[in-house]
Order: sequence, then structure tokens, then C-alpha cells
Amino acid sequence: MAERRLVIDHMRLKYDGLFNAHELYKLIDNWLREKAFDKRELRNEEQVRAEGKYIELVLMPWKKISDYARHVIRLEIRMHKFKEVVVEKDGQRVKMNQAKIDMIFDGYLDTDYEDRWESKPFYFFMRSLFDKFIYRTYSTQFEELLVENVHQLHTAIKSFLNLYKYEFGPMTVPEMTKL
Repeated sequence: MAERRLVIDHMRLKYDGLFNAHELYKLIDNWLREKAFDKRELRNEEQVRAEGKYIELVLMPWKKISDYARHVIRLEIRMHKFKEVVVEKDGQRVKMNQAKIDMIFDGYLDTDYEDRWESKPFYFFMRSLFDKFIYRTYSTQFEELLVENVHQLHTAIKSFLNLYKYEFGPMTVPEMTKL
């Protein structure tokens, strides 16, 4: 069985306000495609509630680094009180979304994900020695690269959401109308 090392544990991003959900999904998808991650969607749920929709999306993209190691990012997106609103910007009516967003980023380094070193006890022992003494520098580099990738994704999403905060400014509920 592959060994999964937790490198980044529960890095959070919270946002409350206006944004475009379609553009957010597109940003994440484009970022994953740019960095050559294979996208895997574990969960996509939507519940309609009195105060607005509740949307939960769990993505677990992965990227093969070598024949022995791969990066796995777990991105959990929860949107509370999700509503579609119409906002007036520069004299034009624009459809936007309003919600409380909570994102959780986890980063994993999977080693021996193809289970090549687990078939016999001797191979398992050799893998342990190999990991501990020979492959340690490579593992450290892989972990640093994973940290950098997760931070880049976090920063890209944070920048995207902050763009809407400054573009529309603080608004009160009476200025917006529900669809």
C-alpha cells in the first residue's frame, strides 16, 4: 500500500461577499490544467435551504512527479447562504453570487503509489532503507514543491476573491436585489 505523507494540513481561506462562482470554478480548473494536475472530483453536493443554498465540493487532483512519488492536493470548498443577486455596476446590471465561502487545502506526498515495493517483505525492508537514507533529499524537494504549489493555488484564489471585494466595495443588502 502506498505511503501518504501529510505535508500541508488544513490551510484555510474564508470569504464572505460577492463573487462569480462560474469564474471561480474556471480559475481552479485552469490552474490545475496549467500545473498538469489530473482532476478528480470526490464530492459535489448542493442542498437548498431557507437561507440559501449550501454547496460542498471536494476535489483531489494529483500529479505524477516520478515513478515513485506523486503530489495530491485535497481542496474542500463549502459555500453557505449561496444566493444569486443582481448588482448594478457602472450603470449596468450584473448577475453575481453572494455566499460565505470556506476553503480547506491539504497537501499529500504519496510514495510507492503503484505498490511495487510492497509485494514481498524483503522489498518492503529495502524500501524503508531506500526512503530513509538514499531518497531523503528527493523527498524533501518533492515536499517543498508541493508546498509551493498549494500556496500558489491558495494565493490565486485569494487574489481572485479579493478582486471582487475591491471592485464592488462594501455593499449593504438593500443595494442588491435577489434574482
